[in-house]
Amino acid sequence: MTNYPKISIVTPNSNGAEYLEDTIKSVVEQKYPNLEYIVIDGGSKDESVDIIKKYQNQITYWTSEPDDGMYHAIQKGFARSTGEIMAWINSDDMYHKKAFYTIAEIFGSFEQVKWLVGATTAYDTLGRTVLVRPSRLFTKYDFYNRDFRFIQQESTFWRRSLWQVAGSSLDLSHKYAADLALWVKFFHYEKLYVIDALIGGFRWRLKNQLSLDHREEYLKETDAILSSVFLKEEDKSILLRYKTLLLIDKCLNKLNLFNLDWMIRFYRRKYFNENSKIVFDRNLMKFIIYEGK
Repeated sequence: MTNYPKISIVTPNSNGAEYLEDTIKSVVEQKYPNLEYIVIDGGSKDESVDIIKKYQNQITYWTSEPDDGMYHAIQKGFARSTGEIMAWINSDDMYHKKAFYTIAEIFGSFEQVKWLVGATTAYDTLGRTVLVRPSRLFTKYDFYNRDFRFIQQESTFWRRSLWQVAGSSLDLSHKYAADLALWVKFFHYEKLYVIDALIGGFRWRLKNQLSLDHREEYLKETDAILSSVFLKEEDKSILLRYKTLLLIDKCLNKLNLFNLDWMIRFYRRKYFNENSKIVFDRNLMKFIIYEGK
């Protein structure tokens, strides 16, 4: 592959020295030839700045100054970015080996792909990969039905053109779920493609982790975000029919009668999946858009 689109990665950090170096190394050791890496530190009081300085020759831009939280830091980083492809990685998470080359190949091969997510993976505190789960086919209807089950931000990349049409900003009124608010905006314009390749991983920790310590607040924000989505009449109709189908199926199961699994699968294939999965073809040795049913 000779085409290497510029990939912009932003890492926000606040007193995250314990894992920050692992995160930075997972980015710079990709050895991707057209990388723009931006680190926004919130005026950390631990050893974070020393770690950043250790790699500053491989970092395009960094700063350390007080900010208004993680999403504000990410927004500051994106405002300085120029890459065709965008993503962020928090300062305790990591990318998998050669992930950027996978991202570059897919975006370079398929013009219709505006954003994508890789397999769901997790690391433990030792940096071991302890979970690998194949990607689920997500659509806007899953979100509208409150069945979103968390698109893994660490594995999500998008084109700058989509970022721009969606407003070029995170919604900073959301302290915990600005990521989900961004996905909802993206769904308004483009469907999400999924791949089973390893892209990024979330680090599981027992304490001092925003997503764990504030899970209830996160879920409340997600509910508020989804409740405020304006649905087109066509989307309302599709969603109503789907919810009715699920309700009938639930009632039939309670009565120990037959189930409607086959009908539910047919409905999801027709209205939800839209052939939005990308797979690696072993014979062709390249990624292709899956056309199966």
